[in-house]
Amino acid sequence: MRRAEIVTAIILGLCCLGLMWKSGEAPAWNPDIARFDNIWMIEGEGPGSGAWPFWLSLIMLLCCIWIGVNWYRRTSPNSVSEELFLDAYGRKMLLQVGGGLFGFLIAIYFTGFYGGMLLFLIYYIRFLGRHSWKQTLSISILMPVISFFFFDIAMRIVLPKGYLEPLFIPLYDIFL
Repeated sequence: MRRAEIVTAIILGLCCLGLMWKSGEAPAWNPDIARFDNIWMIEGEGPGSGAWPFWLSLIMLLCCIWIGVNWYRRTSPNSVSEELFLDAYGRKMLLQVGGGLFGFLIAIYFTGFYGGMLLFLIYYIRFLGRHSWKQTLSISILMPVISFFFFDIAMRIVLPKGYLEPLFIPLYDIFL
């Protein structure tokens, strides 16, 4: 467990650094902005396009550093534990959840984000969570609908639709 804690903190810290670097890039629509100028407030516009990702990544990086400090000082329960990181049950759950997420990513290509979300929620809630079909279908149908209206209609952030795109055209005609 001790080794897993520091390895995870290092990997997440490196991911944070990568996100901070990437969020500092100039937006494609305005290449005249210098690197890391878009992480601050832009006069007359508000926060730059990289502000939220950069500052959230910085906070996560600081948390990773703090985990490393606690690991070095052996002040957290995991930093003194010699237990295995994953037992047989933990490996099984990692494969089931990780496999489901991988399937979700593949489903996005074919059924789009909303269809993939529907399929993943059915898998996760019904088959992993063992909840009733009523509960499963109500959440699995409601979440993609809410997400569609939030992202595509309210925020005008178009998410991939895959082969289901013709089903969304009437909704665009009604709401946009």
